[in-house]
Amino acid sequence: MTIDVTQFHDVFFEESDEHLQDMEQLLMTLDVDCPDQEQLNSIFRAAHSIKGGSGIFNFDALMNLTHVMENLLDKARNQEIHVTTDIVDVFLQTLDVLKDTLSAYKEKTDLPQAQIDASIKVLEDTLAQASQSSVSGHSDVLECTSDTDNDVIDGFGFFDDDDDYGVINKVSEDDLDIDAEIAGFGFFEPENLPVAPPVKSEEAKSPSQPIVKPVKPKPKAAAKEAASIRVDTTKIDAMVNLVGELVITQSMLSNVGQEVEGQIGERLQLAIDELQRNTREIQESVMSMRMLPINMTFNRFPRVVRDLSTKLGKQVDLVIQGGNTEIDKSLIEKLVDPLTHLVRNSIDHGIETPEKRIASGKPEKGTVILSAEQKGSSIIIGIIDDGAGLDKERILQKASQNGLPLSPDMPDSEIWQLIFQAGFSTAEEVTDVSGRGVGMDVVRRNIESIGGRIEIESSKGEGSAFYIHLPLTLAIVDGMCVSVGQQIFVIPLLNVIESFQPTSSQLKTLGNEQVLWIRDRYWPLVSLTQLMEVDDGVTEPTQGIVVLLESSKKRYGVLVDSLVGQQQVVIKSLEQHYKKVAGIAGATIMGDGKVAMIIDADSVAVNCVTVKNSEVSV
Repeated sequence: MTIDVTQFHDVFFEESDEHLQDMEQLLMTLDVDCPDQEQLNSIFRAAHSIKGGSGIFNFDALMNLTHVMENLLDKARNQEIHVTTDIVDVFLQTLDVLKDTLSAYKEKTDLPQAQIDASIKVLEDTLAQASQSSVSGHSDVLECTSDTDNDVIDGFGFFDDDDDYGVINKVSEDDLDIDAEIAGFGFFEPENLPVAPPVKSEEAKSPSQPIVKPVKPKPKAAAKEAASIRVDTTKIDAMVNLVGELVITQSMLSNVGQEVEGQIGERLQLAIDELQRNTREIQESVMSMRMLPINMTFNRFPRVVRDLSTKLGKQVDLVIQGGNTEIDKSLIEKLVDPLTHLVRNSIDHGIETPEKRIASGKPEKGTVILSAEQKGSSIIIGIIDDGAGLDKERILQKASQNGLPLSPDMPDSEIWQLIFQAGFSTAEEVTDVSGRGVGMDVVRRNIESIGGRIEIESSKGEGSAFYIHLPLTLAIVDGMCVSVGQQIFVIPLLNVIESFQPTSSQLKTLGNEQVLWIRDRYWPLVSLTQLMEVDDGVTEPTQGIVVLLESSKKRYGVLVDSLVGQQQVVIKSLEQHYKKVAGIAGATIMGDGKVAMIIDADSVAVNCVTVKNSEVSV
């Protein structure tokens, strides 16, 4: 019977991606002065697993490159060569080529053969140089582990105290004819390993005979794997949609239950309440399947910081906080590019050179903080540095040159937003890192595309902070339901500041525009009745309710008839059947079966708020 191995390709690609990420993280934290043996073993096992899978699927280019890398790792873990910073750099560069090669096999595109050949040659040269240098300096290789080895032998009871220590000879894989990954993982008891005749303890400690310490049997990995299964995200998305329909059906039953009176009505209401609780728990459970720790994104940045700071001649510490904060998988995938650009900007534009930092009384090494925390139904991601901060005068000068609208009394929060304009850059020279005026506008556009917004805080000479506000998930939104005439609209709570009924004294007119005076500032006012062309809605502000909204672009008020209540709604896209409607993010089905439109606060701000910044401070 012939087995079609292509059905296992997806699993191999996913596992290989995980192995490459693990290898990169372990290499980034490896102490080259005294390498941790288990770290080296873990890196070797990951490379060996990729090589084995590549051989099964006939991915020869991937297998050949990993094989040479594995040879160098094997020397390092067996303490036959000393791991240096240069060797770690070679490993990291090889990982980049492995990622490109794996991606080529996955996407069925041309292999980067030139890069593969160059990486193999660099690895072979490194192996030859390291092996040659280790001949004269072998005692240095074992220096930081010799005491540990003796402690292990003394403390684990494999030998009696009054016996001479036995030396376990190093056995090659060819002699045992077993897989390298099996050796030393508890498949053989220590007493069954080939043992040389007893010798003096002084002989055992000789650096010329490497000591292989007895390995404590480890639990089998199968027990860990049995605790989880791989599920295609499309199946989870389908389940989310079904749960959304269940939520809508439960809302319909609640409306019907309110019309039934008497004892039957009471019993029906109790059953509906129980259904509501169970539906809510199912909904939360299904949504949690889509949630992943944001560490999956954060863990790639130590490498980014290391490479860029070295290239720019700066010293930077990366601090990660709140990496266990969970966020929707679809958001994680779309955060990579914006975060990468913001982190690179913090190092390039924010963190000063060591000489400048010392001259200004700062520590020689700068700090970049990546943080994440959940606040209510939002996730706030921070990129904070202790660098030079944003230069207000230079930003205003560049904005003036670009013809951007400015006013003398612009608050700092609006000045900082100028850097998100297309083509805006304050870099004095164009490099391969920055200066071309592309990037920051894309950052904001990408963040807004997933329902988020970005805020900036900065103090000259002390540093800058970029805060990204995101919804927990794109599938379900907490919203405030408002009525306009006979229509119901949903405003995402993420954008709501407060709601109130305005008085005549709070209404002002600037030019042809009606605005609100509240909180010591003017707010543009948008009538949802006029915006959505509802016939019987309120048009006089004093007769309705104003909801103050905050988007990534502006703050403004929306005039509605009344507030209906707050509830979670399932977002349904309209664009499969209708063209994009200005001011509308999607739709949802209410408990009575009617369709309610979900307001897009950013779109309303761009298309409907016409009051100029020079006239109104928002």
